[in-house]
Amino acid sequence: MTGLSILNLDAVRAAPVSREPYSFFLGNDVLKPEAVDEIRQDFPAIAKPGYLTVDEVALKGRFKALIDELESDEFSRIMGEKFGIDLVSCPRLTTIMKKSQPKYGSIHTDGPSKVMTMLIYMNDAWDAPAAGRLRVLYDGKNYEPFAVEVPPTMGTMFAFLRADNSWHGHEPFEGERRVVQVAWVKDANELERKKKRNRTAQFLKGIFGR
Repeated sequence: MTGLSILNLDAVRAAPVSREPYSFFLGNDVLKPEAVDEIRQDFPAIAKPGYLTVDEVALKGRFKALIDELESDEFSRIMGEKFGIDLVSCPRLTTIMKKSQPKYGSIHTDGPSKVMTMLIYMNDAWDAPAAGRLRVLYDGKNYEPFAVEVPPTMGTMFAFLRADNSWHGHEPFEGERRVVQVAWVKDANELERKKKRNRTAQFLKGIFGR
């Protein structure tokens, strides 16, 4: 018996894990259809570009319930089982983005303090043929060739284990790009450092407007 009522766990479990060029999975329809309208309605009215931590955003309704599910031990257990690792013991950092800027999406691997990163997208449609579509990449320089391209549409989930070759990124996009990110990190001290760093970055954006 599960306590998760918004996440479609059957879809999460059914998504195959790929091991090349690194460990990841791409899942579709991971939000239950009956919850989508309310999640869309309750998505935070974020004016600033970039990722904000859940502590910096007013959460409400079904969207808040979704965040609670994503941060739950039950969900961490399911995700850990897919990759064969323990995630329940890892602290979690959840961030939310509504607006993207052209400078976002540069190719990177994520830092070594992260164990795993999960993204769930909440855009009704995506017309841009390449911009804003995350890609699983083979190196730190080129957007092509790519192993997988992730459509940032409602209910799409992408998760990967951080590695020295976990290259990913997307071509520049400016505009609304709704996404929730959960990062499982190695220790609580690192979690607090990341939260502080994110608050500082948002403060500087407020001063300099970028």
